[in-house]
Amino acid sequence: MSKPHFNVTAGLIWRDGRLLITKRPRGSHLAGYWEFPGGKQEVGESLEECIEREMMEELGMKVKAAKHLLLLDHEYDEKSISLHLFECSHLGGEPQPIGCDDMTWVKPHDLGLYKLPPPDFRMIPFIRKIAGGS
Repeated sequence: MSKPHFNVTAGLIWRDGRLLITKRPRGSHLAGYWEFPGGKQEVGESLEECIEREMMEELGMKVKAAKHLLLLDHEYDEKSISLHLFECSHLGGEPQPIGCDDMTWVKPHDLGLYKLPPPDFRMIPFIRKIAGGS
């Protein structure tokens, strides 16, 4: 029997050389892990619409999916995902932890200090590279 597959988006939101990461809510898959905000694509939704909707639902902020940066495939025991990383432009709203347990701004070189899901962790070298090694 094949595992379910999901397209998942993650967004990079920058402020003063730091990235926004969020803590997965209690009761969710990988609860307590930190991640780049985003979520599962819904039927009939583009990847850009997905990241823009998820940012509003999770953080109450309006963003524009500016650029698709990276695609990573990952296998979990119970499902597989294709994780699409987007550079996002902040259009409005101060982020608040609405659909997550917490949020924080992190310098790219400090990302390894946080417990991230495996696909998010695999993105760290790429993110540090585009950040200019900061």
